[in-house]
Amino acid sequence: MRTPAQQVADLAVRVRDEGLDDRLRDDLAARTVDLLGNCLAARTEEPARIVSAVVAEWGGTGAATSFATGDLLPAPSAALVNGTLAHSLDFDDTHLPSVLHPSAAVLPAALAAAEAVGASGPAYLDAATLGVELTCRLGMAGYDEDASTSVFFEWGQHATAICGAVGAALAAGVLRGLDADGLTSAIGIAASMGSGIIEANRTGGTVKRVHCGWAAHAGVAAADLARHGLTGPPTVLEGGFGFLRAFCGDRARPEAVTERLGEHWETPGVFVKPYPCNHFTHAGVDAALALRDRGVAPDDVERLVLGVPRPVLRTIAEPREEKTHPRSGYHAAFSGPYTVAAALCGDREGLGVFHCDFTDAAAADPARLAVAARVEVVPDDEATAGFPRAFPAVLTAHLRDGRVLTERVTDNRGGPVRPLSPAEHGTKFAGNAARSLDAAAAEDLTAAVWDLRGGTNPSRVAELFRSHERNDS
Repeated sequence: MRTPAQQVADLAVRVRDEGLDDRLRDDLAARTVDLLGNCLAARTEEPARIVSAVVAEWGGTGAATSFATGDLLPAPSAALVNGTLAHSLDFDDTHLPSVLHPSAAVLPAALAAAEAVGASGPAYLDAATLGVELTCRLGMAGYDEDASTSVFFEWGQHATAICGAVGAALAAGVLRGLDADGLTSAIGIAASMGSGIIEANRTGGTVKRVHCGWAAHAGVAAADLARHGLTGPPTVLEGGFGFLRAFCGDRARPEAVTERLGEHWETPGVFVKPYPCNHFTHAGVDAALALRDRGVAPDDVERLVLGVPRPVLRTIAEPREEKTHPRSGYHAAFSGPYTVAAALCGDREGLGVFHCDFTDAAAADPARLAVAARVEVVPDDEATAGFPRAFPAVLTAHLRDGRVLTERVTDNRGGPVRPLSPAEHGTKFAGNAARSLDAAAAEDLTAAVWDLRGGTNPSRVAELFRSHERNDS
């Protein structure tokens, strides 16, 4: 009997030899466009500066492009920078019900490895799809169906970073040409590297913004170590001292890693975020936008009651003072009260709320804070029943004229039930890219990414980015 890690490695070798179908490649190309836009939007953020300074001190032979600076860096360093960019604004896609962000950890590793080896576009798309799939399946192996919760999350662990490192290693290893034994070792090595705790969601700190970068860095490093002969245990996932036992104890479900492996793909169902804030806040934003469309203005509101799934209270509602008076724009993105206030008070840029709503100045705006202070976040039984296969919310507005208006949102935008339209995807990318590139350059990059399915490759995408960087400077 092949172990779960070995079965994943066998599938990866088969996919590399035979290729994936157009549906999966199209999906991954769309995710790459989304990721690139998120990276471009985050280039001026402080984490980009910090991580770029660190990798510059490290030095090394340039092989892959930093989307922060345009510099050629060693592949693990480029993965670190670009993964940090991808997750910095909390605009990255989300898999449910595992509640992790697979693309931001896996795609930067795959792009760096693909550029380093000169891989074709289809080879990159296939490898990245495999890495996202493994990341999602590991997240599901730590999902407790009976309790409807992620064991990782319940114990304060960031499944994105922990599972993402393993998925990134698989993607990088496939592109590096590892055989099945080598890929099994890459998985086994990366399982010792992934880590991340999510206390920063509650009380501050910017470390979470580096989690996906570190996972991507670890994945590339694990694949390289395996390529040079380091080995990992074949039972690393399900073993008595393995990955799932270590992180999830006896609540782990190792069978989720291999159930219908190669037949059913989790990847196409991963949600694309319409708003640059914690995904738990999105249904509340939608509800507030719906109230606004009904004519509700901030001054009309006496108080607001936001009902959410009980498990998300500690992320978007507690401590209350931190959520009604967020200490920065980044921390405002994890606040239920603030995001509702932003949806009611903002300029409706982008798809409803956008980057302008999560600057430090916006988070300190007295008008928004006044509305946020009138928002009470409470558990809602119906929302809890739908969680975490969706992040539902109900928003009840008690108005000064005595009316009570309610909006309930059961399905999030950007997922299989309410997918973003091509135009909405374009709006998101254009708004993100505009923070650092002109419209013509952004269009060139988008076209190149879509052509990964055909004639172009990741090296060409990176070259286009660097050329626009030189022209802009």
